[in-house]
Amino acid sequence: MWLPLKTNRPTVWTVLTVAVTAALFGYFLFYPLSYVFQKSLFVNGEFTLVFFKGLMSDKFSSEGLRVSLLVAAWVTVLSTGLGALFALCMQRVQFPGRGLAASMMLLPMILPPFVGAIGFNTLFSRYGAVNQLLMQWGWVSASAPPDWLGNPFWGIILLETLHLFPIMYLNIAGSLSLVDPSIEEAAQGLGARWFTLLRTVTMPLILPGVFAGASIVFIWAFTDLGTPLIFNYKKIATVQIFDMVRSPDTNPRGYALVVIVLLITAAVFLAAKVLFGRRRYEMPAFGRTSASVARPNALVRWGLAAVLWGVLLMALIPHAAVAMLSVSRGWSMTVLPQQWTADAFLRVAEHPLASISIQNSLIYSGIATIFVLLLGGATAYTLARRRFPGSEVLDMCSMLPLAVPGIVLAYGYVSTFTGTVLDPFENPVILLVISYAVRRLPLVVRALYAGLQQTSITLEEASAGLGAPPAATFRTVTLPLIRPHIIGAAILAFVFSMLEVSDSLILAMQQDFYPMTKAIYVLAGRMGDGVVMAAAMGVMGIALLGLGLGLAQKLLGKGLGQMFRA
Repeated sequence: MWLPLKTNRPTVWTVLTVAVTAALFGYFLFYPLSYVFQKSLFVNGEFTLVFFKGLMSDKFSSEGLRVSLLVAAWVTVLSTGLGALFALCMQRVQFPGRGLAASMMLLPMILPPFVGAIGFNTLFSRYGAVNQLLMQWGWVSASAPPDWLGNPFWGIILLETLHLFPIMYLNIAGSLSLVDPSIEEAAQGLGARWFTLLRTVTMPLILPGVFAGASIVFIWAFTDLGTPLIFNYKKIATVQIFDMVRSPDTNPRGYALVVIVLLITAAVFLAAKVLFGRRRYEMPAFGRTSASVARPNALVRWGLAAVLWGVLLMALIPHAAVAMLSVSRGWSMTVLPQQWTADAFLRVAEHPLASISIQNSLIYSGIATIFVLLLGGATAYTLARRRFPGSEVLDMCSMLPLAVPGIVLAYGYVSTFTGTVLDPFENPVILLVISYAVRRLPLVVRALYAGLQQTSITLEEASAGLGAPPAATFRTVTLPLIRPHIIGAAILAFVFSMLEVSDSLILAMQQDFYPMTKAIYVLAGRMGDGVVMAAAMGVMGIALLGLGLGLAQKLLGKGLGQMFRA
């Protein structure tokens, strides 16, 4: 085991990295958030809780918070259950199609829930494909078919669960791979059966990974904006914030609502860090073997295969619906589209809104990726190779964007910078790029920090011992060794910026500056071929994110799961 060479002397690199990070977070994170806190807690310079009291007394607003918490809780519980089931079965049980299922586990992540909602609406609306099929079979009345989406609450939970449970799978599978099988074998030798073994040995060992992943799932589900917007579901906090964002000063309760959302997400993030962030169980370093894979009887194997493949196929149904809609001339009042064509993709290339939004997203995401690679790389290198007072603060700041939802950050930008040179109503490009970069910073820092941890410091010491200056050592030794992590981090930062929802929907006010996700949302609400074009753009997003996640998994391996945990 090697220890990174660290020095207590503050270097120019350390001072510069800390200064740039402090300036960035001070002006583009803490300043907007402090402004929102000030507007929610002070009136004419006097402290007051009147906005919070009004928020809690308003039935509509308090119901929105309650529904948001319920959605997040349900999604977290269901995602954790599915993630644990898949992780345990993939790693510990033999069943038909196990290898193929493992290779498909990330597919549900490649469809943003709000794009999936377009396909979901097509399938389950009152006269959608499902009811049309049931009418043909005579199971429902054509005059009064059931309204599956009369209350979109469960539709939102289902879509977000099917999108987020692979995050739990990655975290739990990663934790399971670190468990020394000899510990479980010792418990079995003492007579522990499978359930007792799981409850008393395996679960305590993987619990930190479970809660770290669950906290991220909770925050993502609690602050998701796109899915309820597509469902036009107003009884949820994020949509209420979205409706207030154009004129925040005329409705000061919006500040209070943003503060409450931020406090809840920060509390969940900090609880995960404090309770489980430092709980690590050291495993024996030598003589470790791979965990044995159980081969139960045929009935159990085929039963597990049916359940797991059923969940996977259900998770891919929205993908299939969006894909079919994108290659049709419209899909209404029929079980399947009646006319098939790829014209929607051509119209996307020609339509001013669609084409300019794709170009905008490529530009915004490309600049944000370059920026976050430079800052994230400097931060990761400083944390891995230097010891200095305040390193823990720098580490915490680099992870803080995980606890600051995009909708909170975007609301803070609108409130703070309206009327300044960065006014998003005039030109949101700079704020969009910065918000993308800030939100992706934790992914980049973790990926590059992991790469530096896996790179032996002795190679850098040898280069320095031969007389190479620090810059040459970094360029010729360190960079080539962590190149896969740099590429993987860049890919993830780029594709997740391309498909960022909350920041894009709120900050892009004018059509000329719309990014891809804002164009999808606008087109999905238009009559005529708007929804088909939105589906075509969604398919492009699916292809982009799928390719990006596939490449990142190949480059980062099991380290990919570490990027989706608090």
